[in-house]
Amino acid sequence: MLNLTLENPVVEIYAKLIGYTLLGFCLGKFLPKVIPTYLGRFLLFIGIPVSIISFLRKTDLSGAIVIAPITAWAAVLVGGGLAWIWIDLGLSDERFNKISRGVASKQSALSIDTTLKQETAWSGSTQGSFMLAMTMGNTAFMGYPVTLALAGQEYFVWALFYDVFGSIIALYSAGIGVASHYGSLSSGTQNRTNPLLSIAKTPALWSLPIGIGLKFVNVPPVIVSGMSSIAFITVSVSLVMLGMQLSQLTALRNIRKALTCLSIKMLLTPLVVGTGLMFFGITGKNQLAMVLQMGMPPAFATLAIAKSYNLDPDLTVTTLALGSVLLLFTIPIWLLLFG
Repeated sequence: MLNLTLENPVVEIYAKLIGYTLLGFCLGKFLPKVIPTYLGRFLLFIGIPVSIISFLRKTDLSGAIVIAPITAWAAVLVGGGLAWIWIDLGLSDERFNKISRGVASKQSALSIDTTLKQETAWSGSTQGSFMLAMTMGNTAFMGYPVTLALAGQEYFVWALFYDVFGSIIALYSAGIGVASHYGSLSSGTQNRTNPLLSIAKTPALWSLPIGIGLKFVNVPPVIVSGMSSIAFITVSVSLVMLGMQLSQLTALRNIRKALTCLSIKMLLTPLVVGTGLMFFGITGKNQLAMVLQMGMPPAFATLAIAKSYNLDPDLTVTTLALGSVLLLFTIPIWLLLFG
């Protein structure tokens, strides 16, 4: 019989996901809108780096851990490729409809393309937001607590390497490249983001060598206990902050495109890449940890990038909100297939 007590990790993570996120959503309606910014800074500069150091000290780094970041980049490439195919199909369908209605029957192919650029549901800004949402997942603030609860501390390092050497680097390199290609900087931003500088300034990246180095140092028990406490507080705070950010989102638009994007991002890509891991001998909870990371909703950072590069913030907001809800339905699928 299924154990439905809080000792069941599935029940526990659902209680945390719904409870802390709902708490954050309610708080976000009453507290100043700057509070999520401060929470984000705490997590970015203290919570997540300390958590990484704490978990790394207790983790066995032997084995094929290098597969984790490779898997992350494979997921980005697969998601980006599928996004490009879907966008091309959408543009082709619009072109076919215009020709079939006779609007452009006597125009050349060049003038057809010009018309489509002027009147299209797949504008450059929409393509950029679609591509970002399809490839960049929330593998830290949401991925960490989910993977930690369902895969356990022993396998959490796989999610850690997936995020730090995969998602973070992809976000500030490929993500910025996509945004720069499909959009233009807003008038209030003076300089383009330097991907290498952004990566170098990421505290989570610098916490990795510190955590590995402390494996060979006798750390006082009080410090170890303090780091562990911060690590588990970070899990809760990250979900509260997520709820507060969701409370600030406005109207949802482009729902059809968002659902298509999320279906590929949170279902098809994890299924394809996750199944492929078996051919490299990666199974069990190692595989589950990375599938859960691949199946995360789009990262909130995609909204900041979309606004900075004049992409389509409405589509980005919709994918963020719907993705957070869809996660509750996809977790059982991954546990059934890979758990």
